[in-house]
Amino acid sequence: MPPEGNARAGTTTKPRRVRNFIDGAYVESAGAKTFESRCPADNAVVAIVDEASRADVDRAVSSARAALGGPWSEISLDERAAILHRVADLIDERAAEFADAEISDTGKLIGPTLKGEIPRGAMQFRVFADIAKDGFAMSPIASQTPMGKAINYPERAPKGVIAAICPWNLPFVLSTWKIAPALACGNTLVVKPSEETPMTATLLGQVMNDAGVPAGVYNVVNGFGAGSTGEFLTAHPGVNAITFTGETRTGAAITTGAASDIKDISLELGGKNPGIIFADCDFDKAVAGTAASVFHNCGQVCLCTERLYVERPIFDKFVTALKAKAEALNPGDPRDPSTTLSPLISLGHREKVLSYFEAARADGATVVTGGGIPKTDGPFSDGAWIEPTIWTGLSEDSRTVKEEVFGPVCHIQPFDTEDEAIAYANDSDYGLAATVWSGDGDRTRRVASRIETGVVWVNGWMIRELRSPFGGFKKSGIGREGGEFSLDFYTEIRNVCVSEG
Repeated sequence: MPPEGNARAGTTTKPRRVRNFIDGAYVESAGAKTFESRCPADNAVVAIVDEASRADVDRAVSSARAALGGPWSEISLDERAAILHRVADLIDERAAEFADAEISDTGKLIGPTLKGEIPRGAMQFRVFADIAKDGFAMSPIASQTPMGKAINYPERAPKGVIAAICPWNLPFVLSTWKIAPALACGNTLVVKPSEETPMTATLLGQVMNDAGVPAGVYNVVNGFGAGSTGEFLTAHPGVNAITFTGETRTGAAITTGAASDIKDISLELGGKNPGIIFADCDFDKAVAGTAASVFHNCGQVCLCTERLYVERPIFDKFVTALKAKAEALNPGDPRDPSTTLSPLISLGHREKVLSYFEAARADGATVVTGGGIPKTDGPFSDGAWIEPTIWTGLSEDSRTVKEEVFGPVCHIQPFDTEDEAIAYANDSDYGLAATVWSGDGDRTRRVASRIETGVVWVNGWMIRELRSPFGGFKKSGIGREGGEFSLDFYTEIRNVCVSEG
């Protein structure tokens, strides 16, 4: 069965039971360990989760390998695409249930979750099914060489069993971002959701069954990283490739572990993203867009902006305007549409964010707003709330400016020249995303082409086209996802050379 029970933020109902999903069924764990999942909005236990043992992971990988050579391999590309469209339809039909599970795990706001993230997850199955149908066929190549005349037929083949290690900040969106293209390419999967957010990936198992996905094609194992489920899975010899989204240190550990078996890896890692705001920008649009890029999901998006560089003539005005946006955010019940600030994922993560607040003060930061824990009343008083926080006055080598905080924070620095702004933006170990705000089209293109990041948004933020490439420079990752770039990771390409004499 899918996750049982109906625990949710702000209630005292019984916690759900979340089991591993292996070979098309919710199964009893081969081990005896369980762990709690808590809703960060009120710190209530919302689920009791089975931790997958090494034996459970072995069973899941074996199931995926068997399915790879079974009915899934016999289904045509068109049939596979039709099944994935059915998966998308069923997600849409059960959107409220998926949203409820996601909010219980994360404390996310009802509006963006129900109207944005769940439909986006469904859409990804449709988009990647259609991309695979259009992109699997490759043009033949005629050759005439001293060795003979031939026709070369490049063709794609599934890579095999994919281990998908998913993060907690956007659980449904980022898991389906991996699951959809992997399945569209004919692979099988073993998914490990974050221990913080196990419910939607597990619930998806029932949808897979109802849509006609053969048993064993989609498996979910729950647990932790090192010394637990994540390590068992990424080190498993039956896994052909690993796709991971998460922090850079974990990505480095996965890379080291994958090297011995020469496993393919795709890593989408951390970011310390810059935003450059020129004086000729549409000021109100720049403030609103920047506020979204700093504070959305309580700053817990790898694409959020934590470093702002504002041209000096509008610096003071911009700081004042962004401060007003931050102070207007309202924490509370995530299912109440009037709530505009979600919590951090856990009390433990709040301690990490608070440590950066202390470091910023120690380095001489001016706290423009925030810097503490907001007052919340009633059932949400024990939640992992944090104040949206803005700093000025730090040096560029400050720890708070250099390291990813992953909270609703930013440091704002003035600049005088275009070259100075670009130098600030590129002075980072990371290179995931950036924003540029200006009314000069020539300037925005020029600046964007000089910023060392995988994505640059001009006069906007988080406009995501699923067919475009996505990934990071430097320590922000390896590889690209999206569109046919995802096909390149989730398939092997062979060449069949037919001699013509």
